[in-house]
Amino acid sequence: MSAKTIVLANQKGGVGKTTTTANLGACLADSGKKVLVIDLDPQGNLTSAVGGDDEIDGIYEVLSGKCPINEAVQDTPVEQLHVIGSNIHLTGVNVELVDAYRREYYLRNALQELSGSWDYILIDCPPSLGLLTLNGLVAADYSIIPLQCEYFALEGLSMLVRTIMNVKKHLNQSLDIMGIVFTMYDQRTRLARDVVKDVSDYFTDKVFASLIPRNVRLSEAPSHGLPINLYDPNCIGAVRYRELAQEVIERG
Repeated sequence: MSAKTIVLANQKGGVGKTTTTANLGACLADSGKKVLVIDLDPQGNLTSAVGGDDEIDGIYEVLSGKCPINEAVQDTPVEQLHVIGSNIHLTGVNVELVDAYRREYYLRNALQELSGSWDYILIDCPPSLGLLTLNGLVAADYSIIPLQCEYFALEGLSMLVRTIMNVKKHLNQSLDIMGIVFTMYDQRTRLARDVVKDVSDYFTDKVFASLIPRNVRLSEAPSHGLPINLYDPNCIGAVRYRELAQEVIERG
């Protein structure tokens, strides 16, 4: 059975893409799935969040043809969770591929060379709708949209959905939206409750039931190079990401 490839995308920064990729991947691995996470953001935060090394060959070297994809796969402290890392060199891809033929398909083509029986491949995108995010969308079967529970995050949602639908129409007909996951949820605020209600009313079955809360332990975990299920498995953030992982398994 081939891997289910899921891209986590949102052009707005600070909405929980990397946190969700790291912790969803770790919780899927904890449930017995073999998971590969790919850091497609030059900031490299996903790499450090799961305990990867940004000094060795990663996704930049893969996309630029300097390293076979299988040689870029690293182990992490979570059994069954692996990572292809990133660093600031990835910013050069936008320049190097600007005139390349079918430049939107570089990641998709690289993944076709990946060996091993993976259950899930999760792709963490940068906070933009540029070439790297486009490569992630073209390579994926599903998209998950992390959405912060605030007004400005809601404003950009329709633009992102249009982009995904355009990619589906013109570049990747198999791409579907798996769901929207609410992040940094604070049930004490009316705005957070209103955002959840408005989006849920409009997108209905495309919204995950698991609400990821504002949680100090989730913020602390990356500085230790550990996903939340290793850093503090009993905190509310870990509980919610385990619930999200089960929803993803059921949907995928």
